[in-house]
Amino acid sequence: MTHWTEHYLKAKYRDGARGEFEDGAYWYDCWAVAREARHVHLGKRLLPSWAHVRNTMPRLFTRAYKAEAASMDECKPEPGAIAAVFRGSLMVHVGVVLELDGRLCVLEINPKSGARIRSVKDFEAPYLRVIYYRDRDEADANRDLPIQD
Repeated sequence: MTHWTEHYLKAKYRDGARGEFEDGAYWYDCWAVAREARHVHLGKRLLPSWAHVRNTMPRLFTRAYKAEAASMDECKPEPGAIAAVFRGSLMVHVGVVLELDGRLCVLEINPKSGARIRSVKDFEAPYLRVIYYRDRDEADANRDLPIQD
């Protein structure tokens, strides 16, 4: 039996795609992978689609991020958390945190490397700022956990 992440690792990147099956492949962008994986496989609430937002629209992408972040809390990396990547004040990429074999990692997809799973450290390495978010109701249940610096 294969792990559910194989579905995403075989997927292709297309800006604005939301998991459509076309030309023998499933197509996603980074938000769609994070949104679907955290809901379907990690039992988190389904976040809005934002399918009209493209990675070529960084200001709109950032506005969508701010709308979602308002109902979430910053956290350390934990399973189901959204990993939000920033360039300056603009949010430019997202992934979702998973626990595989007892280790935290990030599932992501992008146009250059395609879909992949990286350790949190390797995911963060090329970026100056990554902020992790979890659903607010979970933050209330885990109030003792410190916020990531």
